[in-house]
Amino acid sequence: MIKPEVLVCLGATAAGAVMGRGTTIKSARGREVLSPAGIRTFVTVHPSAILRMPDRALRQEELQRFVGDLRRAAHALS
Repeated sequence: MIKPEVLVCLGATAAGAVMGRGTTIKSARGREVLSPAGIRTFVTVHPSAILRMPDRALRQEELQRFVGDLRRAAHALS
């Protein structure tokens, strides 16, 4: 019924559920990949992982990467 143009997987659990168990954030992050169902998919970290980072500088850096990931997904829609 639902036919999304783009999927964004937030975290390893979501990535594994959509892409298969062998998919990791490290292997798929930062680029568009095609899901087994043929949907353009972007994989990134779960936001709660960023919030749990104890180092403020690392947290800010990771937040910027996360925003970049979401921008790439949004750009794929336009």
